[in-house]
Amino acid sequence: MTSSGPGGGKARQDNPVMSALRSADDRRLAGLSAMRSRWRAIPRPVRILFGLAVAVFFYLLPNLAIPLIPTPDTNFSSVLFTVAVYVLVGVGLNVVIGLAGLLDLGYIGFFAVGAYSVAIFGSPASPLATKYPWLMLIPIAIALSMVSGVILGGPTLRLRGDYLAIVTLGFGEIVRLIAVNWSITKGQIGIPSVPAPPGHWGNGDPVFGIIDTRPFYWLALTVVLICMFGVKLLESSRVGRSWLAIREDEDAAELMGVPSFKFKLWAFAIGAGLGGLSGALFASRQGFINSNSFDVLTSMLFVAAVVLGGSGNLAGVTLGAVLISYLPERFRGFADKRFLVFGIALIVIMIFRPQGLIPSRRRAVELADRKHEAAEEATANV
Repeated sequence: MTSSGPGGGKARQDNPVMSALRSADDRRLAGLSAMRSRWRAIPRPVRILFGLAVAVFFYLLPNLAIPLIPTPDTNFSSVLFTVAVYVLVGVGLNVVIGLAGLLDLGYIGFFAVGAYSVAIFGSPASPLATKYPWLMLIPIAIALSMVSGVILGGPTLRLRGDYLAIVTLGFGEIVRLIAVNWSITKGQIGIPSVPAPPGHWGNGDPVFGIIDTRPFYWLALTVVLICMFGVKLLESSRVGRSWLAIREDEDAAELMGVPSFKFKLWAFAIGAGLGGLSGALFASRQGFINSNSFDVLTSMLFVAAVVLGGSGNLAGVTLGAVLISYLPERFRGFADKRFLVFGIALIVIMIFRPQGLIPSRRRAVELADRKHEAAEEATANV
């Protein structure tokens, strides 16, 4: 259909491709809205019971003989612990990327700070060893990670986009080089005898031992659930709404009175704290750490978990972290090629589903609008 313009000319025709794109996005968003509406229509006690049942299932998972799920070549409880750590990393990185819209490529730096905090202050092999118990080392690791987040964010959060991503990538590499060259961290020689959580069984064996890793998994799962609950509360608070406003349009948020720098710094600090907590749990389980555990490729996997699953959505981030950490262990022959496979998967996802596997509704609407604007601009230039 055509229409006459003011000068008697014909305006451009309606583009059938644009109409098809808009129709597909509208159907997808309508489907997401319908699913959320059906979930909210369920009585609240039933939803709580369902959530408790899911939590109980995951606590019992190491003891369940479910076909195809256990890892035949690796201890299943150890794999579940690794998955829980990746999920916790995803929850923290989702605060930075998914909520505040800050692309952090050096998140492995905060993970390393938390791990080395427990090792340096808790291991008897460290020259800075203290008498602090494990329960005190964890808050120290979180605090040092948050301080490192503030130190990084203070001078750099006025940058945006690719510039901020490059600076954060440099931070992660700086932390790795410090771990390699500092005499206290001992480089690739590493720090042994990293302390584990306290507790003994009735026969005197430690609860958090080397052979049975189920208690580590249960501990990590409990921490994940608590942190998810806290992040969910933050997301629905004034702080979370400010993060979302900054993510969608920082300049508009500033004009509406949102102090963007302060809230971005809060996002960096909270994300860094959760990264440090996950690193502390990782070091406690390993009992030994060195600089090889904190390379830039691992940092890219952390980012891939958030982008692949769906930034801004805890369920999506959880799914992405599970896929990235569990599948290489389930299919050991596939583990050596995981960076190539996940790189290809990310390219495919960014082309056909840029909002991720389980997107946030706000994020899905935002990306659909941007795609329509870009397509309309391209059509207008033809």
